Amino acid sequence: MADEAKAKGNAAFSSGDYTTAIKHFSDAIALAPTNHVLYSNRSAAYASLQKYDDALNDAKKTVELKPDWSKGYSRLGAAHLGLTQYKDAIVAYKKGLDFDPNNEALKSGLADAESAAAASSSSPNPFADSFAGPEMWAKLTADPSTRPYLQQPDFVKMMQEIQKNPNNLNLYLKDQRVMQALGALLNVKFRAPNGGEDMDIPETEEKKPTSANAPVEERSREPEPMDVSEEEREAKEKKAQALKEKELGNAAYKKKDFETAIAHYTKAIELYDEDISFITNRAAVYLEMGKYEECIKDCDKAVERGRELRSDYKMVARALTRKGSALVKMAKTSKDYEPAIETFQKALTEHRNPDTLKKLNEAEKAKKDLEQQEYFDPKLADESREKGNEYFKEQKYPDAIKHYTEAIKRNPKDHRAYSNRAACYTKLGAMPEGLKDAEKCIELDPAFAKGYTRKGAIQFFMKEYEKALETYQEGLKHDPQNQELLDGIRRCVDQMNKASRGDISPEELKERQAKAMHDPEVQNILSDPVMRQVLQDIQENPNAAQEHMKNPMVMNKIQKLVNAGIIQVR
Repeated sequence: MADEAKAKGNAAFSSGDYTTAIKHFSDAIALAPTNHVLYSNRSAAYASLQKYDDALNDAKKTVELKPDWSKGYSRLGAAHLGLTQYKDAIVAYKKGLDFDPNNEALKSGLADAESAAAASSSSPNPFADSFAGPEMWAKLTADPSTRPYLQQPDFVKMMQEIQKNPNNLNLYLKDQRVMQALGALLNVKFRAPNGGEDMDIPETEEKKPTSANAPVEERSREPEPMDVSEEEREAKEKKAQALKEKELGNAAYKKKDFETAIAHYTKAIELYDEDISFITNRAAVYLEMGKYEECIKDCDKAVERGRELRSDYKMVARALTRKGSALVKMAKTSKDYEPAIETFQKALTEHRNPDTLKKLNEAEKAKKDLEQQEYFDPKLADESREKGNEYFKEQKYPDAIKHYTEAIKRNPKDHRAYSNRAACYTKLGAMPEGLKDAEKCIELDPAFAKGYTRKGAIQFFMKEYEKALETYQEGLKHDPQNQELLDGIRRCVDQMNKASRGDISPEELKERQAKAMHDPEVQNILSDPVMRQVLQDIQENPNAAQEHMKNPMVMNKIQKLVNAGIIQVR
């Protein structure tokens, strides 16, 4: 019985009917509550509907039931990624790779999570200013539609979390109160999921939030003078002499007078052996001279001495990074990048320096490129792709992916293998992986129409209808009579017209709005002061609105918000 329900769920999932798939998987779980695969499948279905909280709960249950199953951690990472919990996603993917180091889905997920984490830390939230300072609370108190929410503890807590970190906004966008608060702060009236009218909210007694007490600054004391012994005075003099030798060495190094530089650094080391920078500088000279063995010896000496002296961990990391650079130079002859990679990794455990991380990535890429060159074989690639096609016809999609992946390894420039693997990922509901493969296919062969149909279909399944429409239109430039592309455009237009007419359910509208708020283009439109004035005019001044609509650029932005379900134009 449980297997039958599971099979129905898999079939519904493959057809893109994720709601029905969840129902069948739930029926199967009721019959077999300890089957980890069922929770994993339901987690994937929830994630496909962007219900990442539910996906996370099922992923956690999967891992609880089967801690050594790598796919459970793939589900866990995907759910965390969907919730923009990038650090947790990275931890989950790495845990899965501990059990299955060669798992491509886990590697891809980890790369996406690390990329998203880096982008999140480097790209400020465009709405950050709206939530800054006491002005936020003043605006929410002044607006009649949001004032009552300030009496609701869960709402206040959410707003405090967003104020601490504006990126937390993504976690609460499905809460209509947060959407309404964002509208109040931006002076934009968002369309509500109940049909577009303003919500009636009972008035309650106003309560102003209070700010925390400011910290008291501590007064610093002047250090008391200390008596210096003869030994200490002599040590200071030697240190001063050593620093002068170091400066002379630096000057010689800049002039590329390497022999003189080495002499000065050596003298500095002899005078004062409690500063490992003298050793690492000499190692840098050896590296420039191509004396890699001497460089490595100096780096090892600096690390050993640095640990004895409890030197700054950044200095130890620098010595390890320099050693790694010497090993990379040697690897160009030996073809063995592993020692360099291990050394860079050790350096990063001491100090996570961007330059070291870049060198590690370059060494790993060099190793991968070397392996690909040795593995490259177009004939075997074609054979693997044909095997994948056979498994695809038999609907054995995981086996097909395995062979397509082998084909890509054998010939990374074969766009057809990426296209076929994208189709498999789509059948399995792994939309992010499928999208990545479809984009790679187009990158390798921009004239290959099938790449555009793959990408457009995935974007359509992800309910990104405007992006799918753009993809299909781009494909028609290369194959104007392609029926799949024409059908795709028709489907996208139908869905976009439904949103314009308001002919969608409140749940679907709420989902579209939440998803749209993740779109950088929508964020830029709503944070643009000019567009905010335009939206206010549309709501309050119909004559001015007609003038705005004559501007094609403004009209395109308004259409973007309509398609996203943010506003409705009647």
